Amino acid sequence: MTTTVTTTGTHFAYTSRKQSGKVVHGRMEAPNEAAVVSRLRTMGMSPVTIEQTAASSGLSMDIKIPGFERRVPLKDIAVMSRQLSTMIGAGLSLLRALTILTDQTENKRLASVLDEVRTDVERGSSLSEAVAKHDRVFPPMMIHLIRAGELGGFLDKSLESVAGTFEADVKLRATIKSALTYPVIVLCMAVIATIAMLVFIVPVFQNMFASLGGTLPLPTLILINVSHNMIWILPLLIVAAIAGLFWWRRNGHKDTVRAVVDPLRLKIPVFGMLMRKVAVARFTRNFATMTGAGVPILQSLDIVGQTSGNYVIEQALKRVQDSVRAGRSIAEPLVREPVFPSMVTQMIAVGEDSGSMETMLNKIADFYDDEVQATTEALTSLIEPIMIAVIGIIIGGMIVALYMPMFTIYSQIH
Repeated sequence: MTTTVTTTGTHFAYTSRKQSGKVVHGRMEAPNEAAVVSRLRTMGMSPVTIEQTAASSGLSMDIKIPGFERRVPLKDIAVMSRQLSTMIGAGLSLLRALTILTDQTENKRLASVLDEVRTDVERGSSLSEAVAKHDRVFPPMMIHLIRAGELGGFLDKSLESVAGTFEADVKLRATIKSALTYPVIVLCMAVIATIAMLVFIVPVFQNMFASLGGTLPLPTLILINVSHNMIWILPLLIVAAIAGLFWWRRNGHKDTVRAVVDPLRLKIPVFGMLMRKVAVARFTRNFATMTGAGVPILQSLDIVGQTSGNYVIEQALKRVQDSVRAGRSIAEPLVREPVFPSMVTQMIAVGEDSGSMETMLNKIADFYDDEVQATTEALTSLIEPIMIAVIGIIIGGMIVALYMPMFTIYSQIH
């Protein structure tokens, strides 16, 4: 087994033995040999040999293309937060808990990041400071909740809140994916069937029509022309799809793009309402978690706006921030934002007046989670017959266009 531990300093190659007796070979960067010994013992291993080596050559380095690094799934972060919360609550030291997580985490990128976090904590950084260096892996809400837990002395509870919030978000995403899987598969099959007919079947009929002579009906001529031009249309569509995906990965997160795309998403028939409910559910649950952890209200509004997943809600919450900063309540400016349903603003107003904001926000989140579930089930039932009808019209229309010349010939014979 070979492991690689990366920090900063001199490079060392080591051989060590785990408590189970298994021999481990690896490389590590550390200030000196004593630091390597200390690090290995912290990891629960006994050093056997340690030798200084040259730095890794460029050929052995991982190649990373900006914007295409493999992302750490939110589910893995939720599981990691739950495990870290449990170990800290059980009395394990933070360093020991991070060492165990680094060894046990299956996601290689997350394990590498956790190793760097552990190294920073070992050098004296707080967990929130170490985690904040990896903001492309750990969401902003997690970083701020960890900081609040450290300041308040309830780090295990904060991590538990992080895990609960992320688990609810993962469940919400899974609900939507399960509802959209069938329509997407059917749509892809319809596209593939259409392309196959245009590329392989229509040319056979075209040759047959050419041998028969005569004038072809307009629908048949259009179908034949499209089939004839598929030799350049298909590669163009593939290149355009790849270029569009690349462009979206590089620019989809920019405010200038989101300011145009996100409002349009909320206006899509049927699906727009679903996206709105998802965004409201995420906002209220995240806001409840931040409020319960004692994060300042203005900071909470800023973070939940960034994590809402929709530019419209993010901008609305910025206006709410300005209003709260001026001394007004949260519910008052929310009423003027059409993206928030009246029930949400009313319940938040009641929560403010009664001092039970966290409870009200959690109730709203639970309600909209159920609404998303019901809406996705209704959408699935509605989309299935629509997709079947669309496919029938497309494929049926192509078949009719191909057989129209035969009907003409048959009528002329009789």
